[in-house]
Amino acid sequence: MFLVARTLVYASLFVGFLLIYLPARLLARSGIHRPASLGAWQIVGLIVGTLGALLALACVASFIRFGRGTPAPFDAPRQLVVRGPYCFVRNPMYTGAALVLGGAALFYDSIDLLMYACAFIAFFHLFVIFYEEPTLRRSFGSEYEAYCHSVRRWWPVVRPWKPQMPTVTPLGGTTAPRR
Repeated sequence: MFLVARTLVYASLFVGFLLIYLPARLLARSGIHRPASLGAWQIVGLIVGTLGALLALACVASFIRFGRGTPAPFDAPRQLVVRGPYCFVRNPMYTGAALVLGGAALFYDSIDLLMYACAFIAFFHLFVIFYEEPTLRRSFGSEYEAYCHSVRRWWPVVRPWKPQMPTVTPLGGTTAPRR
């Protein structure tokens, strides 16, 4: 239960600051308000943003259920999370957040939000390359290497990746994964 509470607090802070507070400040600064009516771009923006939010929520649930940890780098999961959305793409939470921002940019017809979404993507791309991936390599070794070899960083694979499990011998020992 404490794990769920920690995860929800960290995820709420991330979402609240990066996906609500900062975009709201950008919109206020540029004088953009909610559209008076819903046109095609607003509907597309709502759909894209909703899909992004659902993807991000599925990621948070995967961290709780499979990782026994949180998405926060300072309270990382105890197990490598390779199930849920993570079996299709290595960074679905950032992808979901970028979709939320892109959807908001469409909804509000805001170039400022679109530029913020691009900066968000660029920042987290560098964060993944220079911090997250090296940390995961140190923490999970060959298991993470096999995952990286099979699942792309940003573009989803068509078939979900399934890690090879070690075979249990009749005497209770394990052998290397079957190839």
